[in-house]
Amino acid sequence: MPIYFPSIGYLKFGFNREDNEIVYREWAPAAQEAQLIGDFNEWDGSRHRMEKNQFGVWTIQIPDSGGSPTIPHNSRVKFRFKHGNGVWVDRIPAWIKYATVDPTRFGAPYDGVYWNPPSSERYVFKYPRPPMPKAPRIYEAHVGMSSSEPRISSYREFADDVLPRIHANNYNTVQLMAVMEHSYYASFGYHVTNFFAVSSRSGTPEDLKYLIDKAHSLGLRVLMDVVHSHVSNNVTDGLNGFDVGQSSQESYFHTGDRGYHKLWDSRLFNYDNWEVLRFLLSNLRWWIEEFKFDGFRFDGVTSMLYHHHGINMSFTGKYNEYFSEATNVDAVVYLMLANSMIHNILPEATVIAEDVSGMPALGRLVSEGGIGFDYRLAMAIPDKWIDYLKNKADKEWSMREIMLSLTNRRYTERCIAYAESHDQAIVGDRTFAFILMDTEMYSGMSCLTDASPTIERGIALHKMIHFITMALGGEGYLNFMGNEFGHPDWIDFPREGNGWSCEKCRREWNLVDADHLRYKFMNAFNRAMNLLEEKFSFLTSTKQIVSSTNEEDKVIVFERGDLVFVFNFHPENSYDGYKVGCDAPGKYRNALDSDALEFGGHGRVSHDTYHFTSPEGIPGKPETNFNNRPNSFKILSPARTCVAYFRVEEDLEDSFDEKLVVVEETPAEDTVAQHESLETSASVEEDERPTKIEDLDIEIDDETSDD
Repeated sequence: MPIYFPSIGYLKFGFNREDNEIVYREWAPAAQEAQLIGDFNEWDGSRHRMEKNQFGVWTIQIPDSGGSPTIPHNSRVKFRFKHGNGVWVDRIPAWIKYATVDPTRFGAPYDGVYWNPPSSERYVFKYPRPPMPKAPRIYEAHVGMSSSEPRISSYREFADDVLPRIHANNYNTVQLMAVMEHSYYASFGYHVTNFFAVSSRSGTPEDLKYLIDKAHSLGLRVLMDVVHSHVSNNVTDGLNGFDVGQSSQESYFHTGDRGYHKLWDSRLFNYDNWEVLRFLLSNLRWWIEEFKFDGFRFDGVTSMLYHHHGINMSFTGKYNEYFSEATNVDAVVYLMLANSMIHNILPEATVIAEDVSGMPALGRLVSEGGIGFDYRLAMAIPDKWIDYLKNKADKEWSMREIMLSLTNRRYTERCIAYAESHDQAIVGDRTFAFILMDTEMYSGMSCLTDASPTIERGIALHKMIHFITMALGGEGYLNFMGNEFGHPDWIDFPREGNGWSCEKCRREWNLVDADHLRYKFMNAFNRAMNLLEEKFSFLTSTKQIVSSTNEEDKVIVFERGDLVFVFNFHPENSYDGYKVGCDAPGKYRNALDSDALEFGGHGRVSHDTYHFTSPEGIPGKPETNFNNRPNSFKILSPARTCVAYFRVEEDLEDSFDEKLVVVEETPAEDTVAQHESLETSASVEEDERPTKIEDLDIEIDDETSDD
């Protein structure tokens, strides 16, 4: 028998082909007797009894019959065992690779399915994995709710219909939710029942492989939303069914309160158990090697890191909040093992932690004593935006608070920034577009009529919030499916409370496809800001300097990489001749402008104008500079508008004769020295206040709203 390493347990456990027979193994130390049942033996296990070894592993060998496997491909199977009280129970094999449910029976239990298609039906990958991008621009997506129609969509439909949209919007990574089988659809995929099985609602394992291969053909990497933080409480369909009251060392789970998550109504793994480590590590490797996933987003990491699971905890950054008896050392060690294994078998993997606590060294290498994640989700950022959108008038927004929220991360521990993900749109909440524009999205999005003040404000702030989050909030960016064009409504999965309706569990692509609707403007801006990052790679730059957070003007100015960003959040005031600090001298030009006509703006900012710098202060004395910057240039900054500027190289001047509103030109070469540390500096008083545009003889649209 070959030697099986802990991370390839799927070659030993579950169903495997070995020497013209099927071998089935299951770890169930508490079982007194065990049988394999299914369609192949008419559900009579008396003919297929299993044997148990000293480690609690049950085994059965089933020779081929007539030259064919005794268990047919795509036939139903279950593990039947007797526990201590003499009761026999039927369970889906823990390592099952596919599980289905009878769609004609309401509430029917799931069945395990023996999945071993013949070579003629097995999908063969055709395209290599795309190389790791400098910075991930992630499109978070749920296959089942990706149809325009109120129904569950398939892997192949998503591959053919949605992946081209993602590619066209210049994302380089797709993050798939709800891939692992979950019997309760409304759990959004977070109450997993079968860890090695793809969600059968959207198709077969071969269909998922088609999707991933299609993504790779478009240059898109694919991450999987993996849930190793807890397990569905479902006994009939899931892993929890193997818990029959045994001790933790004979179970996948802890016993008592430690094995139960009160808020999630789910079971918790015992990460100290060798078989649990084998199961989980093998699970990660299975998805990488069998399906060619390029990495993972680990869900619920905060719950794993602490015995209190982050419940009723407010993390302030004090180290005793992270390292104490409350730290779940077993879970921390598991995550270290997981990240080490992933990066050993796939060095270019991308692994992201969903952690709200901000544990130090979460995003540092295991060899350095860290936990090994590549990125952490910057989960506090959407909370700040929601607070402002719901509770503060526009003139109450603090530029310094916004800046601090976006830059509050540890140097050298990379973050994925996002303004809103699926969390912000689940039933009980609303998308940012819907918070901003509410019911007027149903009546006021036509380009055939003038936009109301609410729609003007909503579209303008939607663009600005997403762009400043990307530009200042992290080293990667994430957007949830549909938010790029301001999808209205909330997400409500079919459940008893809504009559099992899919009405709000879909994406209305028709809205962004309609040329007469304003949704196209937000989508076009989303595409352009992704392209801007692709051209200038500002997310990977260590140069991040905030030079001004002016509370009176409501303007934030910062430099990221080779770009200078100016965000004017004032609801009314536009400024002509607004002075902006910068590093390198020369001439600057518009690279991306949210007020451009192509993005539903008023076209007030010139795209053909050079902005020449002036030196500031005494050389060698930063304290005499303007906003601590050695140079400056002046611009027009309209209300509720953001603009990014780049420095034009003299020898490349001719290549920038076209408008840059869609950033189609090749960016200038690196001209700005890269700083070694992240800096922020407060704004200082200006000797010359910018002129308010309303004092000039210029006509502008003054329809604004503070609501």
